[in-house]
Amino acid sequence: MLKSAIVRTVDVCIRHPWSVILVAIVLSIGSAVYVASHFEINTDIEKLISDNLPWRQRATAFLTTFKNPGILVVVDAPAPELTARAADLLTESLAKRGGPIRTVHEPGGGEFFARNGLLFLPADEVAQAMDSLTKAEPLLSSLASDPTMRGVAGMLESGLTGVEVGQLKLDAMTRPMTLAAETLDSVFAGRPATFSWVSVAEGRQPEPHELRRFIEVDPVLDFTALEPGQEAAGAIRAAAADLKLGPEYRARVRLTGPVSVADEEFATLRQGAILNTSLTVVAVLIILWLALRSARIIFAVFASLVVGLAVTAALGLALVHALNLISVAFFVLFIGLGVDFGIQFSVRYRSERHDIENLHEALVSAAAKAGGPLALAALATAAGFLSFLPTAYRGVSELGQIAGCGMLIAFVASITVLPALLALLNPPGEEHPLGFSALAPVDRFLDRRRVPVIVGTLLVVLAGAPLLLRLPFDFNPMNLRDPTSEAVATYNELRTDPQGGANSAEVLASSLDEANAIAARVAKVPEVSRTLTLSTFIPSNQEQKLAPIRKAAGVLSPGLNPKAVEPAPSDEDVVTALNAAAEHLTQVAGDEKEAGPGAPAARRLADLLTRLAQADAATRERAASAFVPTLKIALDQLRSSLQAQPITTGNLPREVVEDWVAADGHARVEVLPKGDPNDSEVLRRFALAVLAVEPSATGAAVSYYESGRTIMRAFIEAGGWALLSISIILWVTLRRLSDVLLTLVPLVMAGMVTLELCVVLDLPLNFANIIALPLLLGVGVAFKIYYIMAWRAGKTGLLQSTLTRAVIFSAMTTATAFGSLWLSHHPGTSSMGKLMALSLVCTMAAAVLFQPVLMGPPRQTEPQ
Repeated sequence: MLKSAIVRTVDVCIRHPWSVILVAIVLSIGSAVYVASHFEINTDIEKLISDNLPWRQRATAFLTTFKNPGILVVVDAPAPELTARAADLLTESLAKRGGPIRTVHEPGGGEFFARNGLLFLPADEVAQAMDSLTKAEPLLSSLASDPTMRGVAGMLESGLTGVEVGQLKLDAMTRPMTLAAETLDSVFAGRPATFSWVSVAEGRQPEPHELRRFIEVDPVLDFTALEPGQEAAGAIRAAAADLKLGPEYRARVRLTGPVSVADEEFATLRQGAILNTSLTVVAVLIILWLALRSARIIFAVFASLVVGLAVTAALGLALVHALNLISVAFFVLFIGLGVDFGIQFSVRYRSERHDIENLHEALVSAAAKAGGPLALAALATAAGFLSFLPTAYRGVSELGQIAGCGMLIAFVASITVLPALLALLNPPGEEHPLGFSALAPVDRFLDRRRVPVIVGTLLVVLAGAPLLLRLPFDFNPMNLRDPTSEAVATYNELRTDPQGGANSAEVLASSLDEANAIAARVAKVPEVSRTLTLSTFIPSNQEQKLAPIRKAAGVLSPGLNPKAVEPAPSDEDVVTALNAAAEHLTQVAGDEKEAGPGAPAARRLADLLTRLAQADAATRERAASAFVPTLKIALDQLRSSLQAQPITTGNLPREVVEDWVAADGHARVEVLPKGDPNDSEVLRRFALAVLAVEPSATGAAVSYYESGRTIMRAFIEAGGWALLSISIILWVTLRRLSDVLLTLVPLVMAGMVTLELCVVLDLPLNFANIIALPLLLGVGVAFKIYYIMAWRAGKTGLLQSTLTRAVIFSAMTTATAFGSLWLSHHPGTSSMGKLMALSLVCTMAAAVLFQPVLMGPPRQTEPQ
C-alpha cells in the first residue's frame, strides 16, 4: 500500500508539475513570511534543561534569593594603589549609569574596606605594620606636606640623614632605592613606569591578587539578542574609557563571568560563519555534481531542499515558539540529512533513466524502487529524533521535535517537488550505467570470505567493548569555549584566585546561624579549600588589632593631615631637589669598595637622579607621573586605614549583607574547591563530596556535574526509546525478526565503534559534540534500511551497485556539511565536527561493508 501510494503520488506530481511547483512556492513564501515575523531565539542557557529536576529547582531557589552578578569586571594595574583607585572610580561611575546595569558591587572594595581592611589581617601583622609606620612618621609627614617630585627627593634625603646619624642602615634602604632606580630606568627607556609605595612599605612584591580588583555587575539581559549582555558590556567599557583608566592609572579592564563568557561564545560562533557556510555550500555542490552529473538534477534537489527547510522552519517555530541554542542547529541537520532523500531518489532516477528512455516512466520506476526504502528511512529517522521528546534535556528535546518533523517533510518534498522539477527540467538520458563496477572484486572477496569477515569484525568490536567503561564525559562547559577570548582567558587566569570563586558550590540556609553550622561542617571535607558566610566578614580579635591602630593614628594623624601643604614646585625647584638628593646619595655611599648592597644601589640611584635633573622637563614630568599619583593614593589609603572601627553585622555595608543574607533571613554559604577548579575530575570529586555532606548544595560546580549526568541520562533514555520505536517500525514493515536484527545490529555496532574510538582518540563526550549521537542514529538507520530493502528485493553485488553510489555520496555531502565544523577554532564546535565526522565514517562503513556481508545471499534473485 505504501509503495503504491508513493508511486501514485509521484505519477500525479509529474503529470501536473506546474501545480505542484506553484503550491511549493506558495508554501515556501508563506513559511518564509511566518519565520520572518515570528523568528525568535532564546539564548538563556538556563532554559536548556528542564526546570522540574530537583537540582534545577535548588539552583532556581538559590538564584531567586541571591542574584548571580552575571558580569565580573576585572580591574588590574601595575601597583595596588592604582588598582584600588581605578576600581573605586569605575564602581562609582557604573552605579550612577543605570540603564542596562541593574546593580554594582565591589567585593572587598569601597570606603568601608579601605577604612577597616587592616582588621582582616592577623594581629601580629597589624602590630608590626603600625610599629613600622610609627617609626617612619617623619618621612610620612614630609611626603604628606609635599606630595610632589620635590617631596619625594626630600623624603629620600631625610632617610639618608637617618643613615648618617645611625638610626638606619643604608642596606635597609636597598630595596626602595632599587625600585626607584628601576622605575627611572623605565622612564628613560620610554616604557610605562609606576612606583608602588605600598610595595615599599610592605617590603615585598605585591601578590597577583593584590594587583587585581573585582566589580560584580548584575546586567539587564535581552534574551532575544544573540548576545544578551552586549549592551551592559558596552556601558562598562564606555565608563572605563570615559574615566581614562588606561592612560591615567595604567589599568586594564576585562569582563568575564557567565554572561560575558556566553556572549563571547556566541560572537565567536558567528565569526566566519558566512565564509564557512559559503565554502561548505561549494563543497556540497561539488559532491552533488560527482554524484548526479547534471546541473538540472542538482538544481531540483536543492530547490526541493529549500522548500522543505522553509516549511520545517515555520512548523518548528509554531511548535516551540522560540528556538534555543541547540534547536537552532536543525537548519544544519535538515540540510545534512534531508539532502540524503534527494540524492537517493535522484541516483535511482539516473539508474532507471539509463534503462528507460521515457522520462515519465523512469521517474515512476524510480519511485517504485526507491519510494518504499525512503519512506521507511524517513519514518525511522524521525522516530529516532522524536525519541528525545520525553527527556529532561530540553535543548535536544526541542531539536528532536523539529528535526523529526523535518525528516518527514524532507521525504514528502523528495517525492513531490523533486519529481515535479525533474519532469519540468527534463535532464538528458544516461549514456552509461551507474554504480562502482571497479568494486566488483571486493564484492566477490566479501562473498567468499563472509564468515571470517563477520567473525573478525564482531571479535574486534567486542574486544573494544571494555573501552566503553572508560568513556569520558567532560561536563565542564569552560573546556568547550575559545581559550583566547577575553572572558575565557580571564576566567582561566582567575580560576585559582579564591576571590574569584570559580566553580564554587553554594548552600541556601534558613538563617545565618544555620549557614555558619553548615560552613563549619563542609569545611572539614578534604576536597574543600574554604567556606564563606557573612560571618567571614566579622574579623576575630578586633580589639587586639584596634589598639595598635589607634596608637599609630595618634602619632601619625597630625603629620598625615597637615594644616598647610607646600605650594607646587617649579621645574627649577624639582631640579634642585634632585641634584641635592643625588649628591647626598653619593656622599652616603662612600667609597666604591664599601661592602653591602646599599652602597651600589645608592650610587646607581644617584646617577639616575643626576641624569633626570639634566634631562628635559618632559622627562621629569613622566617621572613625576610614575611616583606622585601612587604616593597620593597611598597616603589617602593610609589615612583611611587609621580610622578603623569595630566591625559588626550591624555596620557592614548594605551590599555586603545583601550578598550573604536575604531580606527574609535566608543565608548563603559559599564553598570553594581545593585544586584546579577548572579540572573536570577535581570538579567532579568536589561536587560529589559536597553533596555527600550537604545534599541541598547547588552552585556552578554542582550544576555542571548534575547537568552532565542529566544529559548522559537523556541520551541513554532517548537511545533506548529510539531503538524500541525503530524496531517497531521495522517489524511492522519487514515482518521478520531476522531482518529487523540485520538492520539494527550494524547500527549498534557503528555506535559502539564510534564510542570506542572516542576513548582511543581521547575525544571525550561533552555538551556540544554529544549531538552527534542522534545524527549517527538518523543517518545510520537510513543507510541500513536502504540495504535491507535492496537485499529483500533480491539485489546482489551491493557494493558495486547504484545504492552504494548514493550512500557514499550522501555520506560525503553530510560529512562535508558537518565535518567543516572540525576546522573551527572554537573547541566546542571543533569537537562537534570531529565526532560527527567519526560517527559518519563508522556508520557508512557498517552499512557499505559489514551489512551486506552480514545479510549474505538474498532469499530470492532479483526479477529480470
